[in-house]
Amino acid sequence: MKSFRLIFATLIVTAAVASSASHAEEPSGSPVQSFVVQPIGHFYNADNRTCIIVDKKHQAGLLGLDQYSHIQVFWWFSNNDNPQKRSVLQVHPQGNRNNPLTGVFATRSPSRPNLIALTLCKIVSIKANVIEIERTDAFDGTPILDIKPFIPGYDTAEEATVATWLKTPKK
Repeated sequence: MKSFRLIFATLIVTAAVASSASHAEEPSGSPVQSFVVQPIGHFYNADNRTCIIVDKKHQAGLLGLDQYSHIQVFWWFSNNDNPQKRSVLQVHPQGNRNNPLTGVFATRSPSRPNLIALTLCKIVSIKANVIEIERTDAFDGTPILDIKPFIPGYDTAEEATVATWLKTPKK
């Protein structure tokens, strides 16, 4: 676990902005911007528990979170962090070849240029720097980038539409 944590101690996320004249929708001459993103903790999946272990130095940031029932967790698709997965721009959604070839920004595919994931989690309990949650689709040890409270009314869209290929999400 130590070597894994060292590897992801600092993640570099690069947003490349093209400066070519053929990209009229992008500002001409925009520089490449790099962002340093440091994980605030990691997922722990064992002993029939699913937890978020927040690094001790970020524990004070949990104050008041116990007033919420759900959180949005931003995490890094660390198991997909390789050049091939980062270069994928089109996929068959949900891994189903019957679904149309679709751009990754119109899917929730784990293959994408920046491997940022978002999961809505129900809080079971918070003790010190450990948030026990009902479940997650992240693997044990996966780095967590940020946590935000889920706020009904703020985090919903009344008239949202979805692609016709989308099936009812699994529960």
